[in-house]
Amino acid sequence: MSHPFRLIMFDFDGTLVDSQRSIAQSMARAFEAEGLAAPAPEAVRRVVGLRLEMAAAQLLPDPDDTVTAERVADSYRNAFQELRARGEVHEPLFPGARATLERLDQPHVCLGIATGKGRRGLLSSLERHGLSEFFVTLQTADDGPGKPHPEILHRAMAEVGAGRAETVLIGDTTYDMEMAANAGVRAVGVGWGYHGSEELTASGAARVIESFDDLPPCLANLTRQWT
Repeated sequence: MSHPFRLIMFDFDGTLVDSQRSIAQSMARAFEAEGLAAPAPEAVRRVVGLRLEMAAAQLLPDPDDTVTAERVADSYRNAFQELRARGEVHEPLFPGARATLERLDQPHVCLGIATGKGRRGLLSSLERHGLSEFFVTLQTADDGPGKPHPEILHRAMAEVGAGRAETVLIGDTTYDMEMAANAGVRAVGVGWGYHGSEELTASGAARVIESFDDLPPCLANLTRQWT
């Protein structure tokens, strides 16, 4: 099924993998390491996708306490690495993710990642799932301002030479949809992630899909509606 997109960018956590359990565990340990009460898992789920320091700040009693937010972010990284070293990181692929990547991976199409994860964590996750071969551009929290700032999308587009009309972002949070809007590209929301479908639509999603099987026809339908 044809579509006009030369660059298809995916968010990672909440879109390709369900990592909320490990993220919530690591955040709880990070807060406890700083002598703070652990945030509720639902509150952590709401900030997945943001740059880590920004996510930590939103979970603090005082969001403007940047010093504590940076300490919590460092503690989170340590906690997550400890989980990974013990083989306790739980982040399964969402159903249909691999098959859809295989279907979209065509010679004339570039696939990429735009994530709030650090590069080390992303590379480790891609290797664990055997997904590294699919992606030609990886944009992480190490590469620019966090979502919803558009810089990492602009970097990806420049790397592969794709224009705005040739680029689409697939993501599960309002931060993804807002980043796409800020970059002037289309966005497709996924209904199985960490923000609700109505929120995604309100934040700029052209469509919200409920399974990966829906993605290829959705992209083709965007062609008919936007051309």
